[in-house]
Amino acid sequence: MRNVKKARQLIIFIISVCLLVGIDQFTKYIVEMKLKGHSPFVIIKGVFEFSYLRNTGAAWGIFSGGRIILIIFTCIVLIIIAFIVYRTPDEKKYLPFRCVLILLCAGAIGNIIDRIVNSYVIDFVYFKLIDFPIFNVSDIYVSVSMGLLIILIFFVYKEEDFNFLSLKKAKKDMGIDG
Repeated sequence: MRNVKKARQLIIFIISVCLLVGIDQFTKYIVEMKLKGHSPFVIIKGVFEFSYLRNTGAAWGIFSGGRIILIIFTCIVLIIIAFIVYRTPDEKKYLPFRCVLILLCAGAIGNIIDRIVNSYVIDFVYFKLIDFPIFNVSDIYVSVSMGLLIILIFFVYKEEDFNFLSLKKAKKDMGIDG
């Protein structure tokens, strides 16, 4: 019964990530088709607009041109997320935590797809009023997931609620001594 429940949660996780990645990739496709080579699409003049940008770096353009490093880092993050998803208990209290992992995973996959396929990430959401760096839907997923994770860690879960992440416990569960 536990394996069926775990498999069901894994399927829901994968479908949710795929749907969010699909939304991200669709928005980037639309932006590529409609904004590339064109003036920004103004939503609120002087405040908010969609503006096409090819970003070869990470957030705010850091590591610009560091495609391979960013791909490797993202793969490591995805492996860690997979470990955490596998280890997360089937209890209802961990639903918000699983949702955070879904958002984080979808954000990482959405941007790694761009880096692998295009060698750059398509950014387009621009808050002109505060001159905030241009970002995309995957960036929103990652930012929201990190904000929610901080809230969950500080206000919802106790330290012992994360004992399931212990590497000692993981080794024991896999039958590895040491």
